[in-house]
Amino acid sequence: MYTTLVSVEQLQQLQAGGAPLMVFDCSFDLMKPEAGALQYAAAHIPGAVYANLDSDLSAKHGMPGAQGDVVVARDDGVPASGGRHPLPSREKFAAWLSSVGFSNDMQAVVYDRNGANYCGRLWWMLKWMGHDAVAVLDGGLQAWQAAGGEVTNREEPTHFQSNFVPGEPLAKLVTTDAVVRRLCQPDQNLIDARAAARYRGEVEPLDPIAGHIPGAFNRPFAENLGPDGKFKSASQLRAEFEALLAGRDPATVVHQCGSGVSAVPNLLAMQIAGLGTTALYAGSWSEWSNTPGLPTRQGAEP
Repeated sequence: MYTTLVSVEQLQQLQAGGAPLMVFDCSFDLMKPEAGALQYAAAHIPGAVYANLDSDLSAKHGMPGAQGDVVVARDDGVPASGGRHPLPSREKFAAWLSSVGFSNDMQAVVYDRNGANYCGRLWWMLKWMGHDAVAVLDGGLQAWQAAGGEVTNREEPTHFQSNFVPGEPLAKLVTTDAVVRRLCQPDQNLIDARAAARYRGEVEPLDPIAGHIPGAFNRPFAENLGPDGKFKSASQLRAEFEALLAGRDPATVVHQCGSGVSAVPNLLAMQIAGLGTTALYAGSWSEWSNTPGLPTRQGAEP
């Protein structure tokens, strides 16, 4: 069972071994939401199922309400978080997993071609559903192709309906209220995964307000990867996060970003580093900045 990363060679061994396995392509582009599906159609690992961030891994979009809530279609149920990419309810997500034929006995391997930005979302969501056997393909589609792995543009056949049963969550989800209660307290340390210029409030291409949550540290998610596009070693990641935390307890960390997606590579990196299972604020800046009365900050933290 692979629970954090899986190499190209390990994935090929899984495929050859015939064990229950499903591969997911999570490629996406926030600025061009249709791009991921087109990239998948043009080239993907044979047999991979496409998981669309907007339609499969998020509740249906709506406009922020008066209290920062996201209004969604009635048939989508109550989302598990707010923000630009609200988490669907666990029941809704279980129904999607069942619809693509994913079952509780399967190993999941997730990948993208975006530096593990989007596939981390599905990795975290499966943990949230109590499914531990899920791993990110280290280096993504680029590593697969560099190793001579086959890609195809064929349309994949549909899978038989399964019955995925959610289990006890293996991931920690926190709400805006929880973050507010512990804001700038020693028992909560926020790590913001957005690019430094967005964190400082110098630019904001996606949300109406620029800046960051007061007290948050900044670690852009791309810093977890080496020049080869693969995650840095566990020892290097541990040293970098320990330097960032400067003696603070890793168990107090809550990860966030713009909409709860690019925060996950930081969360995964801490787990690879042996620093434990940390929490995710899925609503992130997009929910925080749309909630009236909450403080915001620009510039770097002192």
